[in-house]
Amino acid sequence: MPYKSPLSDIRFILDHVVPLAPVTATDRFAEATPDMVEAVLTEAAKLCDTVIAPLNRAGDQHGAALGADGVQATPGFDGAYRQIAQGGWVSVSADPDYGGMGLPQSLAVAINDMMSGACLALQLKPLLSQGQIEALEHHADNALKALYLPKLVSGEWSGTMNLTEPQAGSDVGALRSRAEPLADGTFAVSGQKIFISWGDSDLVSNVCHLVLARLPDAPAGIKGISLFMVPKFLPDAKGEPGARNGVTVVSLEHKLGLHGSPTCVMEFDGATGWMVGEPNKGMAAMFTMMNNARLAVGVQGIGVAEAACQQALAYAQDRVQFAPIVQHPDVKRMLTQMRAEIFAARSIALACSVALDLARATGSGDWQARAALLTPIAKSYGTDVGCRVADLGIQVHGGMGFIEETGAAQFFRDVRVTAIYEGTNGIQAMDLVGRKMMDQGRAALTLLQEIEDEATAARDQLPDLAEAVWQAAESLREATEWLVAQSMEDRFAGAAPYLQAFAHVLGAHYHLRAGLADPGRVALARAFVLRILPRHLADIAELRAGGAGLSALSVEDLGT
Repeated sequence: MPYKSPLSDIRFILDHVVPLAPVTATDRFAEATPDMVEAVLTEAAKLCDTVIAPLNRAGDQHGAALGADGVQATPGFDGAYRQIAQGGWVSVSADPDYGGMGLPQSLAVAINDMMSGACLALQLKPLLSQGQIEALEHHADNALKALYLPKLVSGEWSGTMNLTEPQAGSDVGALRSRAEPLADGTFAVSGQKIFISWGDSDLVSNVCHLVLARLPDAPAGIKGISLFMVPKFLPDAKGEPGARNGVTVVSLEHKLGLHGSPTCVMEFDGATGWMVGEPNKGMAAMFTMMNNARLAVGVQGIGVAEAACQQALAYAQDRVQFAPIVQHPDVKRMLTQMRAEIFAARSIALACSVALDLARATGSGDWQARAALLTPIAKSYGTDVGCRVADLGIQVHGGMGFIEETGAAQFFRDVRVTAIYEGTNGIQAMDLVGRKMMDQGRAALTLLQEIEDEATAARDQLPDLAEAVWQAAESLREATEWLVAQSMEDRFAGAAPYLQAFAHVLGAHYHLRAGLADPGRVALARAFVLRILPRHLADIAELRAGGAGLSALSVEDLGT
């Protein structure tokens, strides 16, 4: 079955569940009229369905390759990427001063959702540029902005992020890459980076690397890291690609999936770089790109889940075993879970993006705190749903799901990495219970109070759903108050189940809103609230178990 962008779901959420209207009512985003929003989403969906989606299988079967001149993309990716760039889809929310559309981040998130469902391997290319654009907008000096942003925004050049090294993954402070200052104000950057998505490409005329490295006198650890712009080709006097820089692709990783997206081992050998931001403040600048990417990766999971669900439903309608298998209760159970969790995850991601837009438009600290709270939930739950739905999609196909020619397995192979990269989901959960609770849970408790208030108001219309949502939010409120009183060891031990509980409560809240807005959506809302929401109680029980039981286990206990 051909992929079809979920326009109706996205429109419904932005109209009734997580309204975009407060964003477009601000002066900053006043030009994003309803007609413009509709036109942008419709055109993006057309591109995804007719140009990008047909390449998904090709990316899997004929992945990127490393040749003498660098990485060669999957056949057909060049024409599709050209349409992405020329249509302005790389730069939907970028600054208009540098050629961007200046539209709300929420629209960029919706478009990335559709593009991820169409072809995740290709979608990664513009996604990385979007993150780099935001980092440069916030942290680069005017000269770097003037040189790089127009090319990145237009899609002529593309961006990457270079953090990970063989000995420095989640422990970024252990990185060893060096940056030696030169007399002309540039730096000679040397070191090796691994897991660099789209680290090279023949789709663009230049690849721009944001690289974390240490100055010679830098303090140890994360406080001694600076950020550098290191292009593949050094810009000449006219700002065009000139001499080759000291940047080399050593090899491409052989991966479970995402074969169309080259994952590079990069070698920087005295490569010329320019500092972005202040010395030894590189992580602050890189976090701008990482936070953008974390939400975007959550959306990748949702997009692939959408594609997997569409294919599974079509197969279940066509496959006859005594009757069309879609009529069998267990198959319908799986399809119901798939669709209900996709709606919940998509609503959480769009709620995060709306909070980001309102924070940017108003400068409100409350909206900034809301966006920060929702980011790890959106990333983790969105990618967990992607993996879970893709796995269920294989199950719906039965034996044929294990056969490559159906394409069901590709969804799982491609989406699996989303729960790992841009900070594993365990790291996201630790961020939620650690950094995001430094306010003693204020942002979380404020959101939970809103959920309880709305559930109370809904008791006359949907009493059974409203009561269940209120009780779940109250349980999570009590768990949050317990959490912030615990040691960090106990918080981290229960971080993952706490995040899952929060995601399920949020998902139920948004399903309740959907049911209130449209009677036709009550059945799906009831399925989520009655079948999926109760899992939050098990999650909270695991949270309250604390860390003692885990620390009591020795390495020998975990062996055979």
